[in-house]
Amino acid sequence: MVKTQLGARVDQDVAELAKQRAADLGLSIGDYLARLVQEDTSGLRARSVDAAARFLAEHQDIFDEAEDTQQAPRGARAA
Repeated sequence: MVKTQLGARVDQDVAELAKQRAADLGLSIGDYLARLVQEDTSGLRARSVDAAARFLAEHQDIFDEAEDTQQAPRGARAA
């Protein structure tokens, strides 16, 4: 496949994040960006975010209970 060069200007912190994430995945910056674009345009990213939101909504009471338990003062539930 023929590759085309693109140019983009981003903030330094975004550039560093991209470089680090690409390195973590063992990808070049170009391959990492290509993967992000493919995931975005295929709808994979949106479906993943939607699935995570549905999971959280369905199980929110469990998360709330766990959080309440962690915040309760020591011995507050003893009786």
